[in-house]
Amino acid sequence: MPLYTYEHPETGETIDVIQTMNEDHVYIDKSNVKWKRVFHIPQASIDSITDPFDNKSFIEKTRTQKGSYGDLIDKSKEMSESRKDKLGYDPIQQKYFKEYSDKRNGVKHRLDRS
Repeated sequence: MPLYTYEHPETGETIDVIQTMNEDHVYIDKSNVKWKRVFHIPQASIDSITDPFDNKSFIEKTRTQKGSYGDLIDKSKEMSESRKDKLGYDPIQQKYFKEYSDKRNGVKHRLDRS
């Protein structure tokens, strides 16, 4: 259940109250004083600030996360798109395409558009 903070209108004292999301978010104490609700800035953090050019950072972040192989592939694709947005191309993908072609006597990868 979520925790809601209320402030006494006269003393400034604060109290945390556990309420369900469906309840009216009002707190009235024993002496029939209605307290003001205090709104906090969310403290959530999202791992969206990973440097797309730092492979060690990518490995470290994905190593500690729970998820499926598909989640890892999705994150990798996001990093590739981020590199394309910044440079106009993905240098890691270009390197992969070159190595792919070299190993196969010049045959290009099916996604290689160059």
